[in-house]
Amino acid sequence: MTASERYDVAVIGAGLAGLRCAHLLGQSGMQVLLVDRKPSLPNSIHTTGIFVRRTLEDFALPDDCLGPPVRRVTLYSPRRRALALEGKHDEFRVGRMGALYQHYLDLCCESGVEWLPATRFGGCEVRSRELIVRLERGGNSRQVTTRYLVGADGANSRVAPILGLDTNRSWIVGAEEVFHHAVVDGPPQFHCFLDPKLAPGYLAWLVHDGEETHVGVAGYPQRFDPLASLQRFRAGLGDLLNLDHAELIDRRGGRIPVGGILRSIANRHGLLIGDAAGAVSPLTAGGLDPCMRLSTLAASVIHRYLSGDEQALANYSGDRFRTRFVSRLWMRRVAAGVRHAWLLELGCLGLRLPIVSRFARHVFFGRGSFPDVTTEVDAAISDGPAGRHAAVFCGRAN
Repeated sequence: MTASERYDVAVIGAGLAGLRCAHLLGQSGMQVLLVDRKPSLPNSIHTTGIFVRRTLEDFALPDDCLGPPVRRVTLYSPRRRALALEGKHDEFRVGRMGALYQHYLDLCCESGVEWLPATRFGGCEVRSRELIVRLERGGNSRQVTTRYLVGADGANSRVAPILGLDTNRSWIVGAEEVFHHAVVDGPPQFHCFLDPKLAPGYLAWLVHDGEETHVGVAGYPQRFDPLASLQRFRAGLGDLLNLDHAELIDRRGGRIPVGGILRSIANRHGLLIGDAAGAVSPLTAGGLDPCMRLSTLAASVIHRYLSGDEQALANYSGDRFRTRFVSRLWMRRVAAGVRHAWLLELGCLGLRLPIVSRFARHVFFGRGSFPDVTTEVDAAISDGPAGRHAAVFCGRAN
């Protein structure tokens, strides 16, 4: 650790949410410490990394960190009846997440963020208006002082309970393998399999963008063994997938919160972003668009708050966002309750009806995900001490 032990903000967790927030805060001129337990960010990726059109349009993600565009989704019933859906636009791109993490880390370092890998968060205590944060690295313990703490440390956040904020209580778990040179029948597309035995409460997937192939399953942990299910799923893909000459390049897994954004995600000592805040669609389990938007808002709110605006934290409330997720939360409960294949088969037959098919297209190709906070960011920074940094926090800033 460098001689400087005092920071404006300490960000715990260097996933996409933590990297985005730390970069924006560093650009704004704040002293930022970024901490992650992993020694190398490109390793131990937990997400498939699917970016939807809305995110690609609103944020300037580097093209060399994204796979080719994909427009087509094919849904399969438990009996493997297929329903093909095709968007009118380039709807998805699969992120090369290791390269993308490294890209954002480079931006963080260029903006003055201090990077501390292979370091665990050991807790903190409040002293007046500052926090004393304990860090553990290589068997040694160290303390730093920060004015504000950001929990970007995933679905099972350690920061959240220490700050007295809400924690995730509902999640699914997933397991995935990533291949190069796999042979997949048909054009690049997302193959999504609904099967309560393979993936209870969620789905199994074969994602092929012409360069990489992702094979995975996810569901409620008390109802299946993810690794065993993944093996059965892969073996049962038959002629759809040929791995004879494929190269396995990664294995991934982890928890995905599906309870919706948490109610209490900020106070005067710190806030939560990304999976730690439950910023994941309860229905689709998509978290990258919410991650980018909420991290952008968080950086703006933190800067304004630390610049003297005591009311800034009111802009960062889970209750404000949960109303957008009411229908998705109900649909998540319905999905969680479906335990019989015949019910899913019946539902898949219903998807062939025009009105239901339109709903399916809206789920996969619609732009209604996490609320667009760009307007709120602009409002938050236009009339306060942080106004001169407005360009830093706009949705397309990188």
